[in-house]
Parts: sequence; structure tokens; C-alpha cells
Amino acid sequence: MNVPAFAIHIEDAVARFMRIRRQTLALCAGLSGEDLQVQSMPDASPGKWHLAHTTWFFEQFVLGYDPAYRSPNADWHYLFNSYYESVGSMHARPQRGLLSRPSLEDIRDYRARVDEAVGELLVRGLDATLAARVELGLQHEQQHQELLLTDIKHALWCNPLRPIYRKAAARGESRTSSMRFLPGRQGPVDIGHEDAGFAYDNESPRHTVWLSAHALANRLVTNAEYAAFVRDGGYREAGLWLSDGWATVQREGWQHPLYWQDDLSSEFTLAGVQALDPHAPVCHISYFEADAFARWADARLPTEAEWEDAAASLPVHGNFQESLGFHPTALPTGDGLLQMYGDVWEWTASPYVSYPGFKPLPGALGEYNGKFMNGQWVLRGGSCATPRDHIRASYRNFFPPHARWQFAGIRLGQDR
Repeated sequence: MNVPAFAIHIEDAVARFMRIRRQTLALCAGLSGEDLQVQSMPDASPGKWHLAHTTWFFEQFVLGYDPAYRSPNADWHYLFNSYYESVGSMHARPQRGLLSRPSLEDIRDYRARVDEAVGELLVRGLDATLAARVELGLQHEQQHQELLLTDIKHALWCNPLRPIYRKAAARGESRTSSMRFLPGRQGPVDIGHEDAGFAYDNESPRHTVWLSAHALANRLVTNAEYAAFVRDGGYREAGLWLSDGWATVQREGWQHPLYWQDDLSSEFTLAGVQALDPHAPVCHISYFEADAFARWADARLPTEAEWEDAAASLPVHGNFQESLGFHPTALPTGDGLLQMYGDVWEWTASPYVSYPGFKPLPGALGEYNGKFMNGQWVLRGGSCATPRDHIRASYRNFFPPHARWQFAGIRLGQDR
């Protein structure tokens, strides 16, 4: 794992640590203890659990790096461990919503105590190993900021009152560019992380892949385009779907994207039920739905190598968490590839597998990514819930093909 050196000014390191930790709390502002207790489905976690688990991570892997450290709440390690089998057993994921104790106040106190202890470590100075663990903890925290938003959205949607998380700014008239396919590079290209900044182990090693003649759509698929697929019977035509996808559609009764209302004119957002913007990117799409739409559109999904090679030369600019809209937006017309970063994670046609020569991190942290390289698909580019400084061209997100509560959408590709 590459990490930025902590030879920066100590005040800068402490300020960054506190900024990211406080942002997680800021995302919970306005939510009640009841809001943060709800677990709306097994794949989601209560907001309270996110607050505790991210703190457990720093306690376990940073403070616990000192063999003399003793946690004042050692029994909480069982409650807030997620999947690190090598450090101990854990509470069952589908039952996290049953953890009414410790209280939200207890967890906030826990965060404050751990923040103080890690801050003291930063001031004293860290060796390379501990600096890498702090950086991984911050990146992990930012991942959970996005998960917290997606899980809160699902929980509020499950409430028949369809409550509002935060009011949205007034939306002006939207428009978007016509869809065009822009040719990508053909031949050998290098992908994977290459600079001195932070990257997860699954982004390495950098290696050469061969790209066949192809093209990428200049923008994301819009709500209007996806609505045309729905109205054309896309969810009723078995021939458009992978076998497991079609079985999922039948079993779950899918008729349109998650959070769309049945009239196809409105959708649930973190600002409550809003009119569907026809020019905004379609969102909360599973891999199965993205693949079926691409087949209906006489196209395909890009491979992750095609996507990364196209994105690597572009600035990381877009609609991210810092925009505070927490929803994809229509982009004004423009030239070249648009919306490569932010708005929605983009499903690719690539299964989540290791790169040639991949080696997971040593010890318990090796469980972070590698053991999930089975039955999942890669997404690229970040979303409206992703912190801007968390994303890069080589970043590999991954989810199972049926997942659609994340901010995921579609960019089309073509063979040439």
C-alpha cells in the first residue's frame, strides 16, 4: 500500500484527521437517535454502528499497535468489528440494529476519547507503519461516510412518511449533451496506481493490459433514457437479462430503479420525494439492470481498464459530497468525456478480481479488500456521496451484482 509521507507539518496532519472525523458527525446532524438506530436491511448498517465501527478501526489498528494499550471498553470490540476474523469474533451483521446499548451518547464519547488519543500520537510523531495505518483509517472513514448516507437514505425510504434528511436547493432548468461515443485508445496501456499518494492494495500493481478498438459514451445515461427502457418493457423481456438478473427481477418484483415511484415521474431522494429530472443521471441501478439496459441500447458496459485509461488524464472534478446535494445532477453541455467523476459510481463489465502480482497487506489488514474478490463487479469514478479527496482514476469500488442502494449508474461503451 502506498501512503503519503507524514513528514508534513504536524498541525496539518492533526487538522486533516480532525476534519475527516468531524465530517462524519456533521453528516449525522439533524438525525435523531432513532434515525441512527435503524437497520433497514441486512446489507445496510445503522448510522450509530458506522460511528462506532470507524472509531473501533482506529482503536484496533492504530492505538492497538502499542502492545501496552488497553481498551477501556474491550467488550465493544465484539460489537463493532466488521469482518476482521483474524482479530476476533464479531456480532452478526444483520443484527446490528439490535444494539441499543451502548447508547448514542456513549458512542460519541468513545469517538472523542479515541480522537484525543490518536491526536496525541500525531503530535508526538509516527513511524512509517503507524502513519500508514492512520491514513488507511482516514480513507476507511471516508468510505463509511458514503455508506452512512446510502444507509440513511434506505432507512428513511422505508418509512411511509418518506421523511427528509436535508432540504435541497432550488433546481433550475436542466439540460444535457446529446449522447456521442468517443473512441478510446487501442493497444497496450498501463493501469493501476502509480504515484506516491495513497492507494488501496487492490489498485496495484500497475500492469499492462491490451485494449481492443472501443468507444465510451461522452456522458452518463439519463433518467429519461432509462425511463424509455422501462416503458419499452425492459423489465419484462427475459432476453435482455443475465440469468441471475432475470431471476432477481422475478423474485424481487423489480419494475424500475430503486426509489423511483411507480408513475415514473418522481423519486425518493435525501431531500424527500422529488420530481424526476429527465436530464440527470439515472441512479441506484444494480449491475444486472445496467447490463440489461446496455444490451437494450445495443451497447455494452465499459471494462474497468477502458474506463481508467480514459479517466487518468482528466481532472478529478464533479458533483461530490462537498456539494451537499447528495444527489446526481444534470450537467450542462460540453465537449469530451463528461461526468467521469462524481454524480454516480459507474458499473463496469469487469469482475472484481486481483491484478497480476497482487499481494494483500500483511496481517489483519490483508482482510480489507482481497478476500472479497469473488462474485462482485467493479465500479469506478465516485458519486455525489463520495468525498472529493477520496477518489482517483485507479480507485476500484466493488459490489455484488444485485446491489442497488448505492449511488450507482451507467456509462455505455461500444466495440469498434
